[in-house]
Formats: sequence, C-alpha cells, structure tokens
Amino acid sequence: MRNFRKYEVWKRSHALTLKIYQLTSLLPNSEKYQLISQMQRAAYSIPSNFSEGCGRASDKDFNRFIHIALGSAHELEYFLILTTDLKFLESAQTNILLDEVNHIKSQLYNLSKKL
Repeated sequence: MRNFRKYEVWKRSHALTLKIYQLTSLLPNSEKYQLISQMQRAAYSIPSNFSEGCGRASDKDFNRFIHIALGSAHELEYFLILTTDLKFLESAQTNILLDEVNHIKSQLYNLSKKL
C-alpha cells in the first residue's frame, strides 16, 4: 500500500484544491450550484482519486485511479478557461492556476507511464 501524502503530485493537487476553493468564493453567487460546485468537485477529485488509488493493491488499479484524476484535471482546466471567458475572473488570476493544472497533469501522466 502506498502513502499518498509522500507523492509530490498529491501535495500539489491538494494545494490547488485549496486555491480553487478560495477562487470560487469570488464567483457570482448565482453560480453556487453550477460552476462553483463543479469546479470544486473537479479540483478535489484529483487528490481524492489519487489517494484512493494509492490504497489499491495492484499497479493496474492504481493506474486506473491516476487516469480518473487526470480526467478531473482536464475538466478543471476547462472550468478555469470558462470562468475567464465569462469574465468572472481576470486571466491573470486563472493563468497561474492553469499552469499548475498542466504541471499536475504532466506529473500524473508521467507516473502513469511508469506503472
């Protein structure tokens, strides 16, 4: 069994989740049950699926959860683009987070290839 807290990708995705929660507090209240909840869910799905995968017995199962986390990272990337295009947030705010999402995606992909 793997300790998910020792993985850099988990640490980064957890920190990103905390940032997404802060960021979504700036969105209009009318988006509370749409974009806000979707962004938060996509964000926490990355480290939570990674954590769950670490508890699996085989590399194959672990890899499956890495791919689920990777899908959530892609989803979160889109939501960040959408919030910018809808003028809810400035592109300067989201560009930093987009860079972080892409770094996490790269880490997940590279780890998946090693399994």
